[in-house]
Amino acid sequence: MSIKKIISYVLLIFVPVSIAAEYLHWGTLTIFITSGIAIVPLAIWLSTATEEVAVVTGPSIGGLLNAVFGNATELIIALVALKAGLIDIVKASITGTIVSNLLLVMGLSMLLGGFRFKEQEFQPIVARVNGSSMTLAVTAIVLPTTVIYTSSGVGEGAIRNLSITVAIVMIAVYALTLLFSLGTHSYLYDVGVAELEGETPSDSEGKTVPHKPNLWLWVGVLVISTVAVAFESEIFVGVVEEATKGLGLTPLFTGVILLPLVGGAAEYVTAVSVAIKNNMDLSVTVAMGSSLLVALFVAPLLVLIGIAIGQPMDLNFNPFEVVAVAIAVAIANLISLDGRSNWLEGALLLATYIVLGAAFYFHPA
Repeated sequence: MSIKKIISYVLLIFVPVSIAAEYLHWGTLTIFITSGIAIVPLAIWLSTATEEVAVVTGPSIGGLLNAVFGNATELIIALVALKAGLIDIVKASITGTIVSNLLLVMGLSMLLGGFRFKEQEFQPIVARVNGSSMTLAVTAIVLPTTVIYTSSGVGEGAIRNLSITVAIVMIAVYALTLLFSLGTHSYLYDVGVAELEGETPSDSEGKTVPHKPNLWLWVGVLVISTVAVAFESEIFVGVVEEATKGLGLTPLFTGVILLPLVGGAAEYVTAVSVAIKNNMDLSVTVAMGSSLLVALFVAPLLVLIGIAIGQPMDLNFNPFEVVAVAIAVAIANLISLDGRSNWLEGALLLATYIVLGAAFYFHPA
């Protein structure tokens, strides 16, 4: 049994534990820890169900499902936090997810994969396309913040309208990237729709049998996992401010470092496990694709939803968050440019993540 499956089974015990902690009032910190851990296996099951359904529906629809549900856990947590009015934490979680995917996930993948294989290769054109799109996303995040800090006074209405305009453009660009990756240039992304772990089944003659998941079973798992993640997210977000304040953590650190670790566990496990199997194509696609989804779709979608539900959120990020995202994108682009990776490059990405994490921890904001 794979490590991913073991984690998904063992940690499920925290789902009833966290519910008991919530309704029996076991304390804020206990609720925070147990619900945070409970989200991890649910995120893995949600991710696995998406992959299995994608196998049945085929590359095009499967790729679209992965694009939509790839970061469903992060989106659900962000929506619950946005509904609760924790806008600063939501913004921080957006930048944190981008930074953690580009530095932590790619770093761990290249490091552990590099220990097993001297040098690993992946398609540089995919990394370049994702890098170019990420550069646009950084530009879109930087501009609203720059407008505010380079002017004598900008009204809230102007910032809101600018954020809406940028959000619409970013969603349109993400739609174009989907058209590129799933339609006109799908052959560049032929790295496997799903990572099916374990032994391939074989018939009585020893021939391999194609993996055929039960569609309705996995659709049911997908629905149940999504509802369960939403439920646990309500519990988690309900105590996140009080718990992290008691631990001496700022909302900035909580959003940038802690929330991405909780919400992105499934992507982390997948990217690292396939890298160890020498499939850096899929590993890089998972890491960079997840960052792209958050930057070009999740962030602008939250802007539009926030306005609709009366919790207006703009794209005016903390300047240090903007700097961190710019650093992460620049370093990830430089390292992935040649289509090769080794353990040292992974160590460099991890070192950058640790330094940024320390900076966010000591940041007074």
